[in-house]
Amino acid sequence: MVPFSGWNMPVQYTGIIEEHLHTRSKAGLFDICHMGELFIRGSSAEQDLDRLMTCDIKGLVDGRCRYGFLLNREGGIIDDVIVFRISAREYMMVVNAGTVESDGKWIRSNLSSGTDLSDGSANIAKLDLQGPLSTEVTGSVFGSSAVRAIKRFFFINAGFKGVDVMISRTGYTGETGYEMFFSASAAGELWDVLMSFGSVRPAGLGARDSLRMEMGYSLYGHDIDVEHTPAEAGLGKFVRMEKDFIGKKKLLEQAEHGFGRVLAGFVCEGRRAARENYLAKVDNIEAGRVTSGTFSPCLKKGIGLCYIDREFAVEGREITLTRGGVEIRANIRKPPFVRK
Repeated sequence: MVPFSGWNMPVQYTGIIEEHLHTRSKAGLFDICHMGELFIRGSSAEQDLDRLMTCDIKGLVDGRCRYGFLLNREGGIIDDVIVFRISAREYMMVVNAGTVESDGKWIRSNLSSGTDLSDGSANIAKLDLQGPLSTEVTGSVFGSSAVRAIKRFFFINAGFKGVDVMISRTGYTGETGYEMFFSASAAGELWDVLMSFGSVRPAGLGARDSLRMEMGYSLYGHDIDVEHTPAEAGLGKFVRMEKDFIGKKKLLEQAEHGFGRVLAGFVCEGRRAARENYLAKVDNIEAGRVTSGTFSPCLKKGIGLCYIDREFAVEGREITLTRGGVEIRANIRKPPFVRK
């Protein structure tokens, strides 16, 4: 267990590699109750959120959710979030644990008089079941036909012993999976029920990190932050440039004039992984910096993400990752690193 944004979080239960491979082959259960849930309600909720978010909010229908960014006025990423449309007057935004308070302040400062924000984080539990057998298990608990009908980035409402549960077809592993939101009072009981299936094992933050790294998913505070725009992070597909939103002006300037470094993936030649803040060098000249790195249990090699000069962010480009006399040879590789 380690402290994390005011919580004690499980890094591992039986071992990171074992938990990682079990999630890839069967089903891993993640306790991520630390994530924040903000509710935006009111007659102008849709309009306000559409201006705050880079993704298209007006295009959402009830029961749909969408990934995008909150940007500051300089185009920097305040947070990456998923917005759930409950109705035209009510949305839920899932935010990172370390940004709950700052996100709330930013959103409130940009809401019109017809919109209110409330923080439900303290009362909502969140469990993730991820892996190829997650549909079978989730269906057994909540009803197979309803669960199998959930499309990716949609959600339904179900019941568990009198408790309302929102089940979304989302996740952070690249596997088929479900995120469950419900009253914190029922967290222990639902955890025990899910754990009663032989195909399910608990997985901690360590496996969650290595699983997301194999997909090349960015982690807030490491790969994305207020110092970088979605364009620099290679995440432009989550930005709807056809609409107006806070931070758009900076992105238009970057589209016209370009920018220096871009987030790129790499695969090391051996098992050793380059960690955060390793320098990335090309021909012995500093060209970038590692933001995330780990050992890939599936590839059995080191993998990671780094900001590197755009001219070197080319598939197959050889780079050297260094820190404190350690040198690791790697090649630029476009994620996902593990393909189905």
